[in-house]
Amino acid sequence: MAPANWCPQCQTVLANEQVVGEGLCERCGTPVIRRDLEQWFLRITKYADELLEYTEAEWPERIKVMQRNWIGRSTGVDISFGIDIEGVDDKEIWVFTTRPDTIYGVTFFVLAPEHPLVEKLTTPEHKDEVQEYVERARSQTDIERLSLEKEKTGVFIGAYAINKLNGERVPIWIADYVLLSYGTGAVMGVPGHDQRDFEFAHDFGLPIRVVIAPEGWAGEELEEAYVDPGTMVNSGQFDGMPSEQGMEAISDFMEANSYGIRTVRYRIRDWLISRQRYWGAPIPIVYCDKCGTVPVPESDLPVLLPEDAEFKPTGESPLKYCESFVNTTCPGCGGPAQRETDTMDTFMCSNWYFLRYTSPGYDTGPYDPSKMAYWMPVDQYTGGAEHATMHLLYARFFNKAIRDLGLAGFNEPFTRLFNQGTIVMERQKMSKSRGNVVNPDEYVAKLGADTVRGYLMFIGPWDQGGGWDDSGISGISRWLNRVWNLVLEEQKSANLPSLDGAAVTELRRQTHKTVKRVTEDLEKFRFNTMLAALMEFTNYLSKIKETRSVAGEEWREATKTLLLLLAPSAPHITEELWERVGYTYSIHNQSFPSWDEAMVVEEQVTLVIQVNGKLRDRVEVPVSITETEARELALGSTRVQAYINDRKVRNVIYVPGRLVNVVIS
Repeated sequence: MAPANWCPQCQTVLANEQVVGEGLCERCGTPVIRRDLEQWFLRITKYADELLEYTEAEWPERIKVMQRNWIGRSTGVDISFGIDIEGVDDKEIWVFTTRPDTIYGVTFFVLAPEHPLVEKLTTPEHKDEVQEYVERARSQTDIERLSLEKEKTGVFIGAYAINKLNGERVPIWIADYVLLSYGTGAVMGVPGHDQRDFEFAHDFGLPIRVVIAPEGWAGEELEEAYVDPGTMVNSGQFDGMPSEQGMEAISDFMEANSYGIRTVRYRIRDWLISRQRYWGAPIPIVYCDKCGTVPVPESDLPVLLPEDAEFKPTGESPLKYCESFVNTTCPGCGGPAQRETDTMDTFMCSNWYFLRYTSPGYDTGPYDPSKMAYWMPVDQYTGGAEHATMHLLYARFFNKAIRDLGLAGFNEPFTRLFNQGTIVMERQKMSKSRGNVVNPDEYVAKLGADTVRGYLMFIGPWDQGGGWDDSGISGISRWLNRVWNLVLEEQKSANLPSLDGAAVTELRRQTHKTVKRVTEDLEKFRFNTMLAALMEFTNYLSKIKETRSVAGEEWREATKTLLLLLAPSAPHITEELWERVGYTYSIHNQSFPSWDEAMVVEEQVTLVIQVNGKLRDRVEVPVSITETEARELALGSTRVQAYINDRKVRNVIYVPGRLVNVVIS
């Protein structure tokens, strides 16, 4: 059994991602409630520790942090509290804490409203109030219950827990800020050293005891919970210990006396894959009165959705009422059986689609093992950061699970991950709900797909995105038209000089420099600066064409390189130009250009000359200039001499290849 979101209006069971705003149904806006359903899970918690490791995955640190926080690994102690109530077989309640050093500060105990012990432990005079509170808590989402701004609420159930270390009886409450899905569904209230417990105790008049004293504490009441390390007080035999030492000593003591066990807990829960709806892959399980729960044999997979299911306005899955689907034969005994009518979470498909891509025509299994071994793992994966704790985490888990089944020979599905940014319109992220989505088809029809692609790459850094602007996309269109004319319209006028030796050398140098810039930017996903380099190269070639006859092989090589560099960004126009110029089909079958390192070394640099730190001159000098030559050049500059006059030169500071600073007094 597991709690699920349920809409009383639509009669629909909702996935967490279908609950919007303050716990409202995405379909009709009605506040959802929580109810228990029998559902199917995948055991992702078994892989929690392995999912915290990224030794084979070069991923952005922020994604790793998001996943680590979602997994939420905590080391601490499971502590046993006794139960002080007659007529109940249960003799203890277990609670997990990361702060065993505060055990002597427990002044109350809190159970999640859904905790199975609540009904057993609630005394008769408190049952009505407790039941009302439980129903109210179950109508809220986990996000609402955990909100720090929410007013603290709770109800005393009439029973007491016993702190085995000091024998104290502490009242047991239920409160909606405790979730059954985390830890043991129970919390020991230590208001002196936990702010939420402090506020709860303050609101309900419960004792607040200091057991970790801050430096200089003289017994005064706390204005807020003290959560930092300190000295243990009011803690029996552990008084006077530093809290870090006391934490280990108390843990040892509890384990020695069977009061507690050191353990590791996780925030992540097993993955609920059940969906009560038609779409999605059917869960391959049948129920037989004789054999019980029986998996569908592999030979009978996949189980397909029926095409004769009737959709009714009840909001319930039509599979429940489709007899041709529900009624089947038990794979075990051959008797009558019924199919599971839940379908799988659609994330199940996105967890392995990339494996299917390796062999989409393969019909004897999910993928061809030899093709998968050749193509996987994915060298470079691009996806949004919003998928960090869902698809990206689920895919990693799925990969590790099929590895353990012998279906994969690698640990991580995606070797490298890059997060793209988002496009903004009217200062807001594009969204259908906001009505600010730009339909790219209109721009493709008017300006071409390459223009739209180029604009999206040029709009800003790829990992940051940017704002949509119609004038910007027009600029990309004009640039691509210039490239078209530059490549196709040769200039052969007899009135223009041809490219001489120096001009050819400079053309080759600029070509190799552009190849280097574009290659490096492309490898680092700096698409906006990559296109800027191609625009600069286009401008350079255009100026040559205006003043020179460009019918020679050197010009043809330069424009060929321009097309090859542009091809990944504008695949359609470059393919067309490639064919029109007469090159062998296709441009996308050609090797990417490489550069000669000797051709990209700057022969000249700009030397900045300062006087007392203020810019006074700039001069072009050879990269091989020596310090002595640079000093002489700076002191001999007429602009510098005008500032020196008869004043004394105290020092000359030289930064190689960059500047000379003349210090005068």
